[in-house]
Amino acid sequence: MKAAYLLSGVLLFCSLLSAQKNFNRLTVAEKKQGWELLFDGKTNSGWTWAGKTGFPDKGWVIKDGTISIEPVKGSGELGGLDIISANQYSAFDLVFDFNVSPGGNSGVKYFVSLDYHNTPLGLEYQVLDDSLHPDAKLGRDGDRTMASLYDLIKANKKKENFQQPGHWNTGRVVVYPNNHVEHYLNGAKVLEYDRFSPAFRELIALSKYKNYPGFGQGQQGYILLQYHGNAVSFRNIKIKPLR
Repeated sequence: MKAAYLLSGVLLFCSLLSAQKNFNRLTVAEKKQGWELLFDGKTNSGWTWAGKTGFPDKGWVIKDGTISIEPVKGSGELGGLDIISANQYSAFDLVFDFNVSPGGNSGVKYFVSLDYHNTPLGLEYQVLDDSLHPDAKLGRDGDRTMASLYDLIKANKKKENFQQPGHWNTGRVVVYPNNHVEHYLNGAKVLEYDRFSPAFRELIALSKYKNYPGFGQGQQGYILLQYHGNAVSFRNIKIKPLR
């Protein structure tokens, strides 16, 4: 079964490369396989303001088939503008394209919970410019770099496996029904872990999340696009629930 999931992911990645004009669409085959679009390329349908109602009236722009963070101008800073999916997910295959600006920072979070005083917290696939953003040098052993599980596990990636800021990359998170999790960057697996293992709980105890009981341990959670005030764009956000 796991091999079938991996083959499906490889075929999906190849289709993204060969049919770039079909952004934000599902093929007939993908629909039959159970894929769902999380972003239609035109509206904010399916997304809501994390911890609030409606959709933010600032901070996000939907244009030319992308949903993008509008960068903060000047010395001001906007906060609390993360957006979450309408539905929660448990086991799934999540794919998304991202384009981070030079010096940019964002993230795609999963198993997001709003139980921490309405603050959205979840496991994060890091979206970052490793060269220019200072966060890449913080944390432990590079666990805040692009495609890493933020503040927990470093992505083992090679320079030839990803595009530099200003260009598109494809991220992927697979959570199997047995809670084994894998991160991919442009088709290459960069990390894996078991969400309920003692080893993973030890990593949480060493991280910034150590004081949040049950962090990352929920049976289901929202998908979140993080607003960090830097120009970052997303497209082709799609998910396939796994059973």
